[in-house]
Amino acid sequence: MTLASIADEVIPVVAIVSGCLVAITSMIVKGVGNASKTRQREQSRREIAAYVAEGSMTPEQGERLMNAGPPPVKKR
Repeated sequence: MTLASIADEVIPVVAIVSGCLVAITSMIVKGVGNASKTRQREQSRREIAAYVAEGSMTPEQGERLMNAGPPPVKKR
């Protein structure tokens, strides 16, 4: 057994482990980002509902604000 044969075995293992770590990190970051967007959208909807309830805006104005912007992306 030589040092060269050990390096030939270690390099593929390190590459596979590194690839898996990158994939897992990517999934975690995407999940946190999606959760943040959803939380912000729901907070905005609650604030609009509060403004309508206190009479600062009409229900029609609140509905227009809630329907403004692109629709949320549907998950598979």
